[in-house]
Amino acid sequence: MKKHVGIWIDHEKAVIISLQNGDEQIVHIKSDVEKQTRMSGGSRSKLAYGPMDIADERKVERRRKQQLNQYYQDLVQLIRDSDEIFIFGPGEAKIELKKHIESSSVRSAHIVGVESADKMTENQIAAKVKKFYKLNKREKNDHKLQR
Repeated sequence: MKKHVGIWIDHEKAVIISLQNGDEQIVHIKSDVEKQTRMSGGSRSKLAYGPMDIADERKVERRRKQQLNQYYQDLVQLIRDSDEIFIFGPGEAKIELKKHIESSSVRSAHIVGVESADKMTENQIAAKVKKFYKLNKREKNDHKLQR
């Protein structure tokens, strides 16, 4: 039987709901992405009334990008044996995860949907995933009947 997975994700955490053979499994993953990174170092401004400390913003952005890539890679490893994946959540994390899955070497899973969603409780997330796969299954059956 197919393994259906739903992922609610933002940059702070992800909730993975796995549905297989009538069983439901819930896994919470917390990201280690820093919200605001304060870089030490930098240099003094050459101007008399300029800023006292100039940090390299590119360095901060590279560090955050590396942390996000590690977070997405950890998620991909957890869902690598899935047949279908439904991704939802607020912000850009869902799109970034979709791109990461599509570019990764684990391509056996098929992304069947990406939707925007607000913050949700664990029960709301599980209900949304179950409802999505029920409706998705019904639509596939209706499509087969129309042929």
